[in-house]
Amino acid sequence: MFRVSRFMREILHPTIPGPRRDPPGPVVIWNLVRRCNLTCMHCYSISADIDFPGELSTPEVFGVMEDLKAFGVPALILSGGEPLLRPDLFEIAQRAKALGFYTALSTNGTLIDPVLAARIAATGFDYVGISLDGLEQTHDRFRRKAGAFLRALNGIRLCRDTGVKVGVRFTLTQDNAADLPGLLDLVEAERIDKFYLSHLNYAGRGNVNRKRDAEFATARAAMDLIFEKAFHYAQRGLEKEFVTGNNDADGVYLLHWARRHVAALDEGHLRQKLAEWGGNASGVNVANIDNLGNVHPDTMWWDCTLGNVRSRAFSAIWRDTRHPIMAGLKARPRRIGGRCADCAYFDICGGNTRVRAMKLTGDPWAEDPACYLDDAEIAA
Repeated sequence: MFRVSRFMREILHPTIPGPRRDPPGPVVIWNLVRRCNLTCMHCYSISADIDFPGELSTPEVFGVMEDLKAFGVPALILSGGEPLLRPDLFEIAQRAKALGFYTALSTNGTLIDPVLAARIAATGFDYVGISLDGLEQTHDRFRRKAGAFLRALNGIRLCRDTGVKVGVRFTLTQDNAADLPGLLDLVEAERIDKFYLSHLNYAGRGNVNRKRDAEFATARAAMDLIFEKAFHYAQRGLEKEFVTGNNDADGVYLLHWARRHVAALDEGHLRQKLAEWGGNASGVNVANIDNLGNVHPDTMWWDCTLGNVRSRAFSAIWRDTRHPIMAGLKARPRRIGGRCADCAYFDICGGNTRVRAMKLTGDPWAEDPACYLDDAEIAA
C-alpha cells in the first residue's frame, strides 16, 4: 500500500529520515467468509451467494486472534466475500477491538442500512472501505447487479453520517478508467475521508512502448490525476487520504512526478523517505488468512498456501522460511531478475508484485510485467 497523501505532506513539510522499520507483525487481511451477495467481475476470492463448507468457527477465530495479538499483529481488515453476511461478524469485531487491534471492515456496502450502520458505529470500526468501481452504469456492470452503485453509495453516506471513517475502493481497469475523474469529484462532493486506487493484477506487453501501451498509459494517467489531487489537498492543509495498491512502481513514479511538478523539491529527502517505505510488503508486512484458515503471502496469492491455522499457529507459519516463497519474500534485498535486477530504484519498490510475475511467467522472481516505467525512468 502506497500512502500518496503522506508523501505529498512529506514533500511540503519534510520530517527527519530514518531507517526502514517493519512493524512487529504483519497487517492481516482476513477473508472471514466467502459468501457474497454479488458476483463481481474482478473478485479474487471467486465468491458466490452460497454457503461454503469448512469455514472457521467463532471459537476458532477467537483462538487465532489471541495468537495474532501475541505475535504483534497491529491491524485486522475483516473481509469476504461479503463479511456482513457472516452472522458473528460484529462479535468478532468486538473481540478484535477489545484485544486492541486496529479493526477495519471491507465491504461492498450494498447491505448497509440505518440499523447496520448504527451497529458498525457502535462496534467501533476504525475504518470502513466500500467499493465503487466507477460511476453508476460502470459500477453496476462490474458488480453484475443493477442498483449496486446506489446501494453502495447509500451505505457510504450512512457510515459517514454516523461518524465512521469511510473510504472508497476503486480497482483500475481499461474499462473503468474514464470514470476516475468523476469518481474523484464524487468523493469530494460526498465528503468521503479516503480514496484507495487498486491496480488490477494484469499482464503487460513488454519493455519497448511502456509509456504508450494502452494499459501502461492508463496507469500513468490515473497516477498523474491522483498525485495532482493529493498534492492540492496537501497544499491546502486538508485531511483527505489518497492511497494506491498492487503496483509499487507508484512510489518511483511519484519521484519522477515530483521532479516535474514541485518547485524547490528536496529530491534527496523524498527519495530517502520513499526508500524507508520500501515497496512491496507481501510475506513481510501484509498477510492473508482465508475463510478456511489457510495462510497466504497476500490476498492475491490464494494458490500459494503456507499453512493452516487449524493445525499450526499463524505466528509459527509466518516465521517459517523453509517455504521457498517465504524465504524469497523475506530476503533483503529480494533477488529479482529481468528489468528489476538493473533498476536504480529497486530500494523504493522492492521488485513490485511477485504474484503477478508468477502467474504470467511461472517464475515468482521474474520482473513484474505490470511495471509501467520505461527503461529510461528506471536507469540510474
